[in-house]
Amino acid sequence: MRRTEGPVTGPESVKDGVAGPRRRFPAVTALVALAALGAVVLAVLRVFGLERGWPLVPALAFTPHLLGLTALAAAGAGLLRRWVCTGVLVVVVAVLSALVVPRAVPFGVTSTGGPAVRIMTLNMLGGGADVAEVVSLVRDRGVDVLTLQEVTPGLVRDLSAAGLDGLLPHVDDHSDPRGVHGSTIHSAFPLTDLGDAAGGRDAFAMPTSAVRLPVDGDADGGADVLEVTSVHVPPPLTPSYTADWGEELDALAEGSEPGTTRVLAGDFNATLDHAGMRAVLDSGYLDAAAVLGEGLEPTWPAGRLAGLTIDHVLVDPAMGVDRLEVLEVPGTDHRAVFVEVTLPGRPR
Repeated sequence: MRRTEGPVTGPESVKDGVAGPRRRFPAVTALVALAALGAVVLAVLRVFGLERGWPLVPALAFTPHLLGLTALAAAGAGLLRRWVCTGVLVVVVAVLSALVVPRAVPFGVTSTGGPAVRIMTLNMLGGGADVAEVVSLVRDRGVDVLTLQEVTPGLVRDLSAAGLDGLLPHVDDHSDPRGVHGSTIHSAFPLTDLGDAAGGRDAFAMPTSAVRLPVDGDADGGADVLEVTSVHVPPPLTPSYTADWGEELDALAEGSEPGTTRVLAGDFNATLDHAGMRAVLDSGYLDAAAVLGEGLEPTWPAGRLAGLTIDHVLVDPAMGVDRLEVLEVPGTDHRAVFVEVTLPGRPR
């Protein structure tokens, strides 16, 4: 008896020895297309600086993570043979790479011939950071200027009792009993309080000080003046906070008087993927971490894999950046940022 062959029920049908097309699953295609569309939208927002308000502003902080996820999505789309979506995702990966990867590539100068200054900044988490560890870091690294955020009057007293005044005797104290609203600047050199860079009545304090750095070998007792701001921009966690966040960054982007050498150091609650932060840089600053190729080193939340780089030291482009460390401090969810910079050399 002759055997009758049944229909082929596998993923591919065979006719005259030729394989037919694989069966497509519309739901899978739709999910891949949705992922590609989402990546395109976020990439367009980032490229053109179109993020406005909450939740787009906090979402853009995760652009480096989006780059990694988009690369995985492109590989997945390729394995699933969704070629149009694969092509779109590959383009997005290329665009985001061009925006993110340069932060991991060193550039700029490392010494400019002027006096060296060691600066450290840290968000103290409402006064909860380990005081002894902060003083130890200041001592071990020879910190000249320390900017702190979320400082209470009690914390200032604790720092003094732990020996900070012996290392950095000059202080511009804008501490606040409300914790998150207070900030300070501590210096080994004389400083002058230039006021507060913060805007609104309920804004976080952002004191600005003129630090007088002595010049070696100057018989007239001259000094280089470095203007330092302890930055604390509100976090864009709600629509109202996001509006305040934008206004504070706009104020920082207004720049300074010509001829002034400035440093902005603190908790910006912004990454270099935010248009507001890039506007601050465009007003006359370089990100010290990016200069040394450390611009993707996360500073918050400490100890988490998906961290963000929101604490920065921004320096005048005429300054050199010689060294940078991002340091763990118990009692706070931020990491301290330490940099060693050199001021522009004086003409001979």
